[in-house]
Amino acid sequence: MRVGIEVGGTFTDLVAVEGGEVRIAKVPSVPARPDEGAMAVLKAAGLAMEDIDDLVHGSTVAINAVLERKGAKTAFLVTKGFRDLLALQRHNRRQIYDLFYAKPVPVVGQRDTFEIDERTGPDGGIVKALDTQALDGALAQALGCGGYEAVAVCLLNGYANPAHEQAVAAWLKAHFPDLAVTCSSDVTREFREYERASTTTIAAYVQPVNKAYIDRLADSLRAAGFTGRFSIMQSNGGRLPAAASAGNAVGALFSGPAAGVKGAIRQAALAGYRDIVTLDMGGTSTDVCLVNDAQADLTSETEVDGLPIRVPALDIVSVGAGGGSIVWIDDGGMLRVGPRSAGASPGPACYERGGVEATVTDAHMIRGAIRAQAFLGGAMRVDRDAAARAFEPLARHFDMSLEDIADSAVRVADANIVRAIELVSTERGRDPRDYVLVPYGGAGPLHAVRVAEALGIATIVVPPNAGVLSAFGLLAADFAQYDTMTRRVAVDAQAPGRVRKIYAEMAARARAAFAAAGIDAEPAITFTLEMRYVGQAFEVQVPLESEALEGLRADDLAARFADVHIQGYGFGGADYGACEIMSFRVGALAPPGELPALREAEPSQTGAACKIFDGGEWRCGALAQRAGIRNAGGQPGPALVEDATSTAFIPGGWHATIDLHDNLVIERLDLP
Repeated sequence: MRVGIEVGGTFTDLVAVEGGEVRIAKVPSVPARPDEGAMAVLKAAGLAMEDIDDLVHGSTVAINAVLERKGAKTAFLVTKGFRDLLALQRHNRRQIYDLFYAKPVPVVGQRDTFEIDERTGPDGGIVKALDTQALDGALAQALGCGGYEAVAVCLLNGYANPAHEQAVAAWLKAHFPDLAVTCSSDVTREFREYERASTTTIAAYVQPVNKAYIDRLADSLRAAGFTGRFSIMQSNGGRLPAAASAGNAVGALFSGPAAGVKGAIRQAALAGYRDIVTLDMGGTSTDVCLVNDAQADLTSETEVDGLPIRVPALDIVSVGAGGGSIVWIDDGGMLRVGPRSAGASPGPACYERGGVEATVTDAHMIRGAIRAQAFLGGAMRVDRDAAARAFEPLARHFDMSLEDIADSAVRVADANIVRAIELVSTERGRDPRDYVLVPYGGAGPLHAVRVAEALGIATIVVPPNAGVLSAFGLLAADFAQYDTMTRRVAVDAQAPGRVRKIYAEMAARARAAFAAAGIDAEPAITFTLEMRYVGQAFEVQVPLESEALEGLRADDLAARFADVHIQGYGFGGADYGACEIMSFRVGALAPPGELPALREAEPSQTGAACKIFDGGEWRCGALAQRAGIRNAGGQPGPALVEDATSTAFIPGGWHATIDLHDNLVIERLDLP
C-alpha cells in the first residue's frame, strides 16, 4: 500500500493506492498542529498502519514558519564588512508609487548578525585567511548568551570555495553542538550575495521547526505501527526520504503546490494531454503552472513574503484567490478578493466555526454552485444562511442583491486567476490557447470554465477526485536531488570541454547524494545551463540532453541559448554579441514505481436539476455525476457535476464528456 498525505491551509487530504484500488479521505486541517491533521486523516481513511509500505507527505509547516515568523532564533555569520547585507537587499521596488513602501523584512535582524574577519575571492582564491582561534572571543560569547537555536553561515564568495564556511561550521559544532548549523555552500552554491544570504538564513530559520515536525510525525507513525518508507515532497517536484529532507527544510517550502502539478501532469498525460496549464484552487490560494510536453519548468529562484529563495523549484505562480479568501472593500471602494484567508480556523462563514467574514466559498453557496447537502459528499455540514449573513454588509454597501454581490466576488477571483496564468504564459512567450486547462483542488473546477473563456482556452480536463489530486501527486513524484553551481564559462572553442568536465563532476556528486539519502535506485541525470549575453544582468535556462554532451560544439551552445532567449524575449542570435554560461544545474531522478490511474470515488446522491446564479440571473441546470454523464454520452451546460471532493460548473455553450480515465473533459461548442 502506498499513501500520500497533503496538509493544506484548509483541508488535509489522503490518497491510498493498493493494487488497482484507490481510496481517498479528507478532513479539516489543524493549523497549530498539522501532524495531528495527518494522523486524523489516516484514521478517517481506516487504514491499517502496518499495511502501508510507502508514505509520502507534503505540508505547509516550513513556509508557515516564515510567513508567521515562528522559526528558530537564528544568528547570521558574514564576512567582515557585510553586516548590512540582508538590510540593503536590492534597489528594486514592488510598488513604485507607494509612499509608504517598505522592503521585505528578513528573518534575521542586524543585532543577530556577526562579522568574521576573512575573505575569499570570486575565483575561489583565499584573499585573507580565516583564523578560527579568533572566533573564541566576542563571537563565542555572543552565541553563548544569545539564546540561539540555529546559525546561518554565508561568507563572501563561499560558492566558489567553501573552505572557510566549512571551517566555521566545524568550529560551531565543536563549541556549540546543540545549534543547528546551515552553510550557504550546502544550500546554494550560486553567486549573488544577497539572494544566497537570504536563502541561507531562511534555511537555518526553518530548519529546527521542520526537523521537529518531521520527527514528531515520524514518532507518531511508528507508535501507530507504521514500519514502511517515509518521504517528504520537495518544491522541485520530487521527493526525498524524510531523514534527508529534515536537513533540507528550505527545499520543501512549496511541497503542496508542487505535488499538485505532478498529479495533474500524470493524470492528463494518460489521456494524451501533454501541454497543459494547471489550476490548483484550494482553501487559501490558487497556484498555476505551465507544462510543456508533460514537463513543468524549474525556476532557479522563488520568493516567500518578498524574500528571495535560490533553490530549484517548479515554476508556480500563486495568488490569494482560494475558497477561503476573504471578500472585502479597499480604500478606493472597490471589491477585492484575498490575499487574506479565513483558512481552516475559523474558515468560511458557512462552515459555522466562528467565521463571520465573506469568502469565495460563501459566494458559491449563495450562487447555488455549492449545495449544502453534497459538500464533501455530504460528510461536512455547511449553512447557506450563514454565508448570506456574511455577505449582507457588502450587498448593502454596493446596493446589490446577495446573489449579484456573490457573483461579482467570484468574477473578481476569476480575474485574479487569469492574471496569474498570464504571468506564466503570455508574459513568457507562450499562448494559453495552445494549452489545455487542468483544474483541481476543492474549488478549481468551479472557476475553470470562466477562466478558460477569458484566456481563449477551448478544452478543460478535470481529473477524477480533483479535490485530492495533490495527495495523489505525492505518489506520482520521482525521487529527486538537484545541485546548482556557479562557474562562469565563456562560450568559445574551449567551452564544450569545460562543460563536459563540470557536468561529470556534478553528476558524480548527485549520484553520491542519492546513495547517501538512502535511495537504492540508479538515477537518471538531467542537465541545464543558465546562460546570458555578456553584459546582461540575468540568465535564462537552457536544457541540455545528456546524449548531446559528447559531440557538443560552441556554436551548438550559442544556438540553443539564442532559441530560448528569442522565445522568452522576442530577440536573440549572433548579432546580439557573445554569450556565456553562468551556472550549471544537475538533476538526479528516479521513479517510485508503477502507479494506477486516479479513478472516480463513489458518487454522491444528487437530484436531477439545480439553479445557479450566473451572469446576473438564475439559470436552470442539470445536476450530474460522472457515471451519469458517461452513460448518457455527454452533458451540455448549464450543469453542476459533483463528486466526493469537488464540484465542476459547466455554463451554457460548453459540453462535457467522460474519457476512458474518468477525466471530465469540458469543451466549447461555439469554437471560433
